[in-house]
Amino acid sequence: MSGNSFFVDTNILLYLLSGNETIAELLNEKQLYISFVTQLELLGYKGISKQDLVLIEQMIDKCIVIDINQSIKQIVINLRRKYKLKLPDAIIIASSIYYEQTIISADSDFKKVKELDLLYFESE
Repeated sequence: MSGNSFFVDTNILLYLLSGNETIAELLNEKQLYISFVTQLELLGYKGISKQDLVLIEQMIDKCIVIDINQSIKQIVINLRRKYKLKLPDAIIIASSIYYEQTIISADSDFKKVKELDLLYFESE
């Protein structure tokens, strides 16, 4: 696990956007990786204000956005068969596994994936 970078799940970025100081401190000065799925989830949020859209786009610009490739697709297939994950979660998890990055998430479904290097965040 590299202490300089993390793969970040969508829910963690939502906590960051809402002003969660614990997440802000944890991610401070780290290189962040996100899946294209997270990018789509954040930008496609219903009812997003223009001001929030600008903040989200600025945050995404600071991240490395990971697109899907054939290897990630195969990991997704294996994870879905083994753990019955939702497709978006499986893509995010598979991307983290493929790039050998610790992922930060508050999604308890991620805990069941043995192959994952997970830093689980419990919200208050």
